Amino acid sequence: QGTRDHAPAQAALRERLLSAVVSCFKRHGAAAIDTPVLELREVLVGKYGEGSKLIYELQDQGGELLALRYDLTVPFARYLAMNKITNMKRYHVAKVYRRDNPATTRGRYREFYQCDFDIAGQFDPMIPDAECLKIVHEILSDLQLGDFVIKVNDRRILNGVLAVCGVPENNFIPACSTVDKLDKMPWEEVRREMVRERGLSPEAADRIGEYVQLHGGLDLIEQLLQDPKLSQNKLAKEGLGDMKLLFEYLTLFGITGKISFDLSLARGLDYYTGVIFEAVLLQQDNEHGEEPASVGSVAGGGRYDGLVGMFDPKGRKVPCVGVSIGIERIFSILEQRLEASGEKLRTTETQVLVATPQKHLLAARLKLISELWAAGIKAEMLYKKDPKLLKQLQYCEDTGIPLAAIVGEQELADGVVKLRDVATRQEVRM
Repeated sequence: QGTRDHAPAQAALRERLLSAVVSCFKRHGAAAIDTPVLELREVLVGKYGEGSKLIYELQDQGGELLALRYDLTVPFARYLAMNKITNMKRYHVAKVYRRDNPATTRGRYREFYQCDFDIAGQFDPMIPDAECLKIVHEILSDLQLGDFVIKVNDRRILNGVLAVCGVPENNFIPACSTVDKLDKMPWEEVRREMVRERGLSPEAADRIGEYVQLHGGLDLIEQLLQDPKLSQNKLAKEGLGDMKLLFEYLTLFGITGKISFDLSLARGLDYYTGVIFEAVLLQQDNEHGEEPASVGSVAGGGRYDGLVGMFDPKGRKVPCVGVSIGIERIFSILEQRLEASGEKLRTTETQVLVATPQKHLLAARLKLISELWAAGIKAEMLYKKDPKLLKQLQYCEDTGIPLAAIVGEQELADGVVKLRDVATRQEVRM
């Protein structure tokens, strides 16, 4: 199944997730923008490394070659270039499309939502990058998904490592794609792919292995700054200097406990130019003995300073950094937890059901519910002329509506409404 049909409870859960993510984006001052689902094929092709083969390609009746958007980043860069915008903080929540083999148990679909936050503009180093990492930390903490780690690296450091290990520059991107598999495959398999499929010498692969299996924090950055080979490489030195600065800002934000400088992180997209990061859930609370949901990374992003220039006729660059939250993967985890706990999820936000205990009181219900709606109160009633009171109260229990506003003949005569707490069955007249 390439796309997903959501039952009301699932749709309600996803809406809550999206609302929490958007609230965080707005808290950081981002404005909402939208881009078309369809792009010219040439806009998307060549931007995603090995992911390009997953682009949905289309052809319209006029013979124009089109494609469904693969992510929200490339269309954003195209939007900035076309509108000559050089400074923007934006968020975008929308569906993207990938011609992948769906793995629905792991939250992987062909049609799915992405939630993106991006900062475009010329700013002092690492300040916007640090804010993007802070946003990932805030969202994953707010959603209470369990323990997580945000892996951080820099494409310049990775390219520097490949250079000092003897990898030709035209082989950097394929080598990066292979390194990126270290979170799914042991080093021996990654090394084998480097030698057999990427054409690297066994000696070069071994030297790469000494670096890409390292992870740590400021201490590791300091250690690599003193590395006799890396310190001689201009790209790596720049990247390590910025990484040190980034960790200083993350320390001020108080989130370094969840950040790991990880040299194996490569992120397979071609457009990254600097800092890259990926958030991974470490474990799940698993009290019921089920297999934990294996969903991979739940957020990722990085700096892409050259992408806007690809769409500008004069090649003008706009530095950008951004993050994407994988809401469908997070959704899969929370959905499994809800099923395991047996907890019922409310599908609506209805606060009160307007009910009547006797026949011929539809007019009273319609009048009262109209007053409640006008006052901004979320209210419902059953679409029957004369429903039984027991059936109305049962509907409240089934759907989780906390209150019933009951108006019968006696209440009409007294000019009151009986308000019933559905859970405790306590009643007050108002």
